[in-house]
Amino acid sequence: MFVSLSVVVVIGIFAFLTINQAAIGVWAITNLLLLGLINRFFTPALWLNLLLIGGTLLCALAAVPILRQYLSAYLLKKLKPLRPRMSSTEKEALEAGDVSWEGHIFKGKVDFTELQNLPTHVLSTDEQAFIDGPLQELCRLLDDWQITHHHTDLPENIWNFIKKQRFFGMIIPKQYGGLEFSATAQTIILTTVYGRSITAATTISVPNSLGPAELLLHYGTKAQQDYYLPRLACGTDIPCFALTSPQAGSDAASITDSGVICRQIVDNQEVLGMRLTWSKRYITLCPVATVIGLAFKLYDPDNLLGQGHDLGITCALIPANTPGVNHGRRHFPLNTGFLNGPTHGHEVFVPLDVIIGGPNQIGQGWRMLMECLSAGRAISLPSSAVGGARAAALSTGAYARIRRQFKQPIASFEGIEEPLARIAGQTYIMDAALSFAAAAVDNGARPAVAGAILKYHTTERARQVCLDAMDVHGGKGICLGPRNYLGRGFQNMPISITVEGANILTRSLIIFGQGVMRCHPYIQPILNALDKQDVAKFDESLWSYVAFYFANATQSVLLSLTDGYGIKAPASRVKRYYQLLSRYTTQFAFLMDFCLALIGGDLKRKEKLSGRLGDMLSMLYLLSAVLKRYHDDGEPPEDLPLVQWCCQDLLMSCESALAGIITNFPYLWGRIVLRIMLMPWGRRRMMPSDKLGAQLAQMLSTPNETRNRLTRFVFKEPQANCPIGRLEQAFLDTWATKEIEALLINAIKAKKLTALSYADKILEAQEKNILNETQAAHLMAAEAGRQDAIAVDDFDDNELRREF
Repeated sequence: MFVSLSVVVVIGIFAFLTINQAAIGVWAITNLLLLGLINRFFTPALWLNLLLIGGTLLCALAAVPILRQYLSAYLLKKLKPLRPRMSSTEKEALEAGDVSWEGHIFKGKVDFTELQNLPTHVLSTDEQAFIDGPLQELCRLLDDWQITHHHTDLPENIWNFIKKQRFFGMIIPKQYGGLEFSATAQTIILTTVYGRSITAATTISVPNSLGPAELLLHYGTKAQQDYYLPRLACGTDIPCFALTSPQAGSDAASITDSGVICRQIVDNQEVLGMRLTWSKRYITLCPVATVIGLAFKLYDPDNLLGQGHDLGITCALIPANTPGVNHGRRHFPLNTGFLNGPTHGHEVFVPLDVIIGGPNQIGQGWRMLMECLSAGRAISLPSSAVGGARAAALSTGAYARIRRQFKQPIASFEGIEEPLARIAGQTYIMDAALSFAAAAVDNGARPAVAGAILKYHTTERARQVCLDAMDVHGGKGICLGPRNYLGRGFQNMPISITVEGANILTRSLIIFGQGVMRCHPYIQPILNALDKQDVAKFDESLWSYVAFYFANATQSVLLSLTDGYGIKAPASRVKRYYQLLSRYTTQFAFLMDFCLALIGGDLKRKEKLSGRLGDMLSMLYLLSAVLKRYHDDGEPPEDLPLVQWCCQDLLMSCESALAGIITNFPYLWGRIVLRIMLMPWGRRRMMPSDKLGAQLAQMLSTPNETRNRLTRFVFKEPQANCPIGRLEQAFLDTWATKEIEALLINAIKAKKLTALSYADKILEAQEKNILNETQAAHLMAAEAGRQDAIAVDDFDDNELRREF
């Protein structure tokens, strides 16, 4: 018994030292003490003495700086040839942006107090006034059926209103005539408009995302800023940015568009400039753009600038009326109305001052794009997903309540409860993540990795929400027309999946690949030391990394055995989920380093494994966002089932990714070790229960504060051109008259009424004094609204023919 207890104590001491990354000298002293104590009270075997003596000597030698640095210098020399080769464009892409909360996940340790205290953004007076004023007025003007079916563009009055109210200038400072809104305000504006019209929202979003204004703000010369920014803010100039070319889509660094430094006579004067040739496609706003942002590879074959032949990727602003610029034709992306099209140019001469930032920024274009894209990815496309999901959640919950089959609302069927629960849960996850990332941007971050996480997971989840909403609506959803509020969103979902980094690429390569380079606490310092052959930095980083690795390994085993119980977490209704966030964060950090150590640079080619590592990272980031959102909302008890569903869904997906990595690890012994260390009890996380899902379905299909918070900012005024507004009003009226309707239903069940139609039954009930006049009027009005809401459009054949 005493021996067993002693073994446990020794193991505990070693685990404590490992988890706390004790200094090597502490390890030497501990080994020495254990050697003395064991020999004092026991007669240990020779091998144990030799092991402890060897461990003590090894630790003592490693504690001598000069000896450890000698070993580090040897390793540095050996590892230099093994360093993964990386092009400059790949390096700039992976190192773009900076780190926000996702950095904590890579460290394997989350600080719950820091998470809860991360600052949020409070809207300014100007922002709130804009949201209450011009934003609402724009939504009243929009008629999506007219925009998409009749005009395939925004009507002139909408264009003029957007320009006048400076929707294009949300990111432009007030000194240039812009609105200078926060990222949080931008998300509110964009999600509201996206829930109303994808065409209008995309038209507004692009100038406020990756485009000329963003690039000018960060890199433009003062002359460029003073000239262009006021014109962009008020819509005098309409911008676009041309990056994608026929031969370079997701691999944008392989663009074949080129510029050549040359001299040309212009107005009888010799001008040093560039002769540009390009072919670009998929460029939003290009058909109406007055200034075209262009990315191209610049060459100087005559070395006129004295910087060599290949000058690198460069960005420039080309006035659209420049001779030789070809634009105006349109693509037609999935029957939507926003303007998108190609642009071409052949040997178009422009002076060097069109380069963004001037000649000093030649060759810096790729870095510019990657750094600016990180913020845009976190705001624009996630806003489209969240805006669509909120609108779908509001409308689907309402429709499920007012649509009756078998004499009862379809919301009461278990088959409908499942998609309603998914819609509610996924919308909450997306909303929480967008708020989380926007707050980080507002506090100075440019979160490249978080942006990639949001881009992929919000658009994919929005796609699922859209599918579920269509399933619930059935025929109502598939019949296009002025009454349809889902069809265009369903058609347009693949657009957001495709643009700004296709989702397959984003998941397989970017989330984890960029994450490990940008967020890992030791990888980048080690690689930098290898490049510079800096022994001191390499020594410091390498041995810190080794301690970090074994600390996470030890803690991962302990947390697997205990399933995270005992972790100190905030006093909260969701304390258990904080503990599980900590468990899987530590296991992710260990698993990441385990894969890097054994697979090395080949990991980036094992896209399925890196995709699953990215999935784990993403689930932990989204889980953090959900817990943060619930905390910031004051942990309302009525929201608890929704938060529980979200946490359980995310944890199940996280563990599924973990199991997928273990199952598909390339080495058998590695699979065995990982399963013992990380999943000794097998799968623990299950999908949310049917009972919990039923609570979410009820939440979404009845009026309550949780539903209001979930669908905040959806425009729902019951006007003629807003079918969602009319549906919501019918839903509220139907709910308000449910007690009156119960009197009618009881009369029907008692066979007191013989009329066939619902409206005639109401009149008969009034005649028989089952309902009074006021009750009958309320019920009749509610029924008229309900019938209007569930109605679908039909057309004369000639209305739908487009014959030219």
